Amino acid sequence: MDIFKFGGASVKDVEGVKNLANIVSDYKKGELLIVVSAMGKMTNKLEELTQAYLLKSDTAHSIFDEVKHFHFNLIDELFKGTNNSVYDDVANTFVEIDWLLEDEPDNDPDYIYDQIVSIGEVVSTKIVAAWLNETNIKALWVDARNYIQTDNTYREGKVDWDKTNQLIQRDLVGLLHQNIIVTQGFIGGTSENYTTTLGREGSDYSAAIFASCLNATALTIWKDVPGVLNADPKWFDETEKIPQLSYHDAIELTYYGATVIHPKTIKPLQNKGIPLFVRSFLQPEGSGTAITKESNPLPIPSFIFKINQALISIFPKDYSFIIEENLSKIFELFHQHKMKINTMLNSAISFSVSVDDNEEKISKLIAALSTQFTVKYNKGLELVTIRYYNQQTIDRVIVNKDILLEVKSRHTCQIVMKNKAL
Repeated sequence: MDIFKFGGASVKDVEGVKNLANIVSDYKKGELLIVVSAMGKMTNKLEELTQAYLLKSDTAHSIFDEVKHFHFNLIDELFKGTNNSVYDDVANTFVEIDWLLEDEPDNDPDYIYDQIVSIGEVVSTKIVAAWLNETNIKALWVDARNYIQTDNTYREGKVDWDKTNQLIQRDLVGLLHQNIIVTQGFIGGTSENYTTTLGREGSDYSAAIFASCLNATALTIWKDVPGVLNADPKWFDETEKIPQLSYHDAIELTYYGATVIHPKTIKPLQNKGIPLFVRSFLQPEGSGTAITKESNPLPIPSFIFKINQALISIFPKDYSFIIEENLSKIFELFHQHKMKINTMLNSAISFSVSVDDNEEKISKLIAALSTQFTVKYNKGLELVTIRYYNQQTIDRVIVNKDILLEVKSRHTCQIVMKNKAL
């Protein structure tokens, strides 16, 4: 049994959906479950719709019309005006949002977000499943919300692994004997049947959950790159594919911000020893990258860039040492304000961290910190992480940069920096 995961870029248009079907039709190994994301940039558009609705903006209905037109135009191109039931299936799914938009936004914004944004995955999988059946590939659409069970932490649902495993084992194992299953990434359900999401870009994690609970042979994530690269092509003109990665190195890279795999993906696979393959849907014959338990170090340095960073430096007001009691209070405030620390450095009288520059969250965090500490911060910075660094790789990234913070361990170097003043 294998799990395939297709992201939004792989199903962004008619040709992408047809290409997915071709890849699936070439699969001859056995049972297959497919996890599919929202199409193209639809998650962004649905986030825009959510924001407009919460702000009671007149644009909400026009944004929703854009979403509907995109999907129905794609259906028209695929099915050429036939009476395929996918038209009604998708229309009925959109009705849920129509009803929501008629009401005043009086619920938790994170709850509203999950109910609206999740529709992207539901609709995309209905279209993909319908197209597979249209091309004589026997597929069954399955609602992931009935299987991936979470708590009520909206936008970051925490998976109830025991319940999820029980439901998947009870129902899906038998269904896979007769059909290819098509289901959604990114979304789950609560015990009250409310929709939750697993965190932005969480479809990889969904695929890993299904792989773990089904004891899959392998998970393959289909991307628009030939495999895991040692740097994002947006930042480097010349990149190299890494043919093999250990679970450990993959976890390190995703933790530091590598975007090719969702950070939560690796652990469920590592626990079961399930290999993960990252392959190109543009060149499906390519070998891609294999992520396994083999612990060979990376053959080349890897670079991870994060822009729009803020450096926050925290000092005791009486210039005493930063001690465990101070750090406990500081970490508690970061946790309360849901601020993820990207790198940190502790000195005798200061504690400095780099975080994503979310202006609203940072302003509230600094206000809270300032009641007990002196706080200074810089914005508009970059964070580069180099895995398996040497001085040459450091020199390569700091050209025309001022370094504000540098942290090194045996295998990893992190540098917070900004452009030199002209």
